[in-house]
Formats: sequence, structure tokens, C-alpha cells
Amino acid sequence: RSPAQETRICEMASAEGATASDGDGLTHSMRKHGRFVNPWPGWTLPTFTGKPNAFYWFFRFNTGYGDQSNVPRLEVLDTTLPVITPDFSSPVPEDGMKVTWLGHASVLVQFENICVLTDPVFSQRCSPVQFMGPKRYRGPPCTVQDLPAIDVVVISHNHYDHLDYSTVKDLNKRFGEKVSWHVPMGVGRWMKNIGCETVVEHDWWQEERVKDREDIKVVFTPTAHWSKRGANDDFKTLWGSWCVIGQKSRFFFGGDTGYCRGFTEIGRKYGPFDLAAIPIGAYEPRQVMKCQHVNPEEAVQIHQDIQARQSLGIHWGTFILTHEFYLEPRSKVKEAMEAKGLKVTDFFTLAHGGSKVI
Repeated sequence: RSPAQETRICEMASAEGATASDGDGLTHSMRKHGRFVNPWPGWTLPTFTGKPNAFYWFFRFNTGYGDQSNVPRLEVLDTTLPVITPDFSSPVPEDGMKVTWLGHASVLVQFENICVLTDPVFSQRCSPVQFMGPKRYRGPPCTVQDLPAIDVVVISHNHYDHLDYSTVKDLNKRFGEKVSWHVPMGVGRWMKNIGCETVVEHDWWQEERVKDREDIKVVFTPTAHWSKRGANDDFKTLWGSWCVIGQKSRFFFGGDTGYCRGFTEIGRKYGPFDLAAIPIGAYEPRQVMKCQHVNPEEAVQIHQDIQARQSLGIHWGTFILTHEFYLEPRSKVKEAMEAKGLKVTDFFTLAHGGSKVI
């Protein structure tokens, strides 16, 4: 892409000074020149064009200079960041929830006799091809065949570390029409081209009932992020977070996001949440990542904004995507909770394949 093209996409990516629309106090999705834009003042595309010292940051980030991830050898990882076989057979309390972390942003949540899977990625690389691109340093704790019956899959956006072709095909092959796919606007065609049958596209704040479960509501809610899958499809599809709301329990999935006022709006409209899955990793260097990935301190602020009773830290410890020490997100969340005087155990992490009953 030429600098002029990149600058034009940057201009389309942000709607500076946009305000809540429709008179409902909520920030709604926006389009400009056929592409979605971020309605958050000050949001910029994660690019080096037009930034102070742009070449310096481009060189540092793309050569790995300053990379502090320091992922150790396998024997050490097995102690510091273990992968365990998930126990899907253990019971879920009638009035409670059970959450299992499957790595990165893939989470399996069970409550009220429903099973929800978020951004499933079981491939070794988050890339268009499996011979290059970011590779897992912690493998998936199970296969698609090991999963319990899945009722709902929610997709936050179309980046490769959140929407994986092989995983979607495998899930569709196993569950077929039994699973309902809830996806952002513009992603439905991609899903149907693979063969997925029950696909529901959502705009921000759009509420839909789960197939054959009128008592469960799925809502697409805002984030500060972007979309891209091909050479020239930047911002052609929407991005966001999800609320899955039952009669007794409420679950929030943050997907992938920078910090924005949308989380306060979500908390006001749908909170409090019994459980949230909030991204805590892939945030350094901040000069590059701030608008698209929250750091642990901002993750704790989201925990407060949405009024989560308990939150699981996700989007870390799986792929080397950025430069922070590989275990830093976990320790920084604890520090951020302590700094705010909050109960540290209310924002927890799990081993790959680990579960917790809420």
C-alpha cells in the first residue's frame, strides 16, 4: 500500500468527535465510504504513517527490536504456563457458570444448560497459511472432537487470531445446523461460503434470541478495534464484543479491543455481569498498540465499567504477537486490581484447558 492509500484508510478508520446517536445514549456503528469507522475520538489505525519517529517504531516493531517476550523452552513453559486436558464432564451448578480457557481468546462457557464458544482457534498458526505466521508456543488443550455439544459460537471480528478457517470448518463438520453462529456485520457471507447454516449477523446493540432457546439472548456490543483479512478489505466488516444473557446468569466477552467509553455504556445497559472474559495481553509497544489492545490496567477498568463480578483474563500466553514479557499480563492484572483496592481473585487467569466454576 502506498503512503497516500494508508493515510486515506487512517482517515476512514476514525470518526473524530463522533457522539452517541439515536438519542438513546449509546454509541452506534458508523460507516464512511463503504467502510466501518471507529466512533471513538482520537482512535487511529495501528500504523506508523504520520506518527512521530515513525520509521524508528516501524523498525523496532517489525524487526523484533525491543521484544521482551522471552518465551522459554518447553520444560519451563510446562511449569509456568501449563497446558492441561479440559474436564468437560464435571457438573455445572444449576444457578452457576463454568468457564474453560482454551487459549488466546477461545473460551467455553456453560450455564443454564447452554454451551457458548468464543473466537475458536485450534490451529497452530494464526495466519492465512499454516507454514508461516505467528505460531502457538502453547498448543490447544483439546481438539474440536473433544468438545462438548456447542450451542452458540460468537465471533468478535475477522482477524486471523480470532477467526480461523480450519477451526470453523471442523466445528461445522461436527455440529452442523445444531450450532448457531453469531457474527459481526459483513462476516456472514464468509461463514456461509464455508457451509455454516445458522448464521446471524449483528450490528452493535442488536439483540437476537438463540435458536431453540428463547430464554437466552445474544447481543453484539461495541469495542475499539478494526477488521482486515485480505489485501484491501480493511474495515469492510464490523468488530465488537458480546453479551450472552440468560434468566439467571450474564456473560460478557470482550474479544479484542482498545479502551473506549463503550464499556461504560455496556455496563449501564446490560450489567452487572456474573462473568466476563477480558483481553489482557498483546499491548506493547504502547505507541503502536494502544488504540487496538488494552493493557492490564485498562482491562481492570473494563472489569469495573461493565460491572463484572468476576473476570477471566484472555488474549495472552498463546502466540507471540507483541513485545511484553510473556507472563507480564498475568502479574500486571494482579497489580492493577491491588492498586484499585479490588479483590484480586475477582480477576483471575487459568491454565490452558483449566476451568473454574462461578
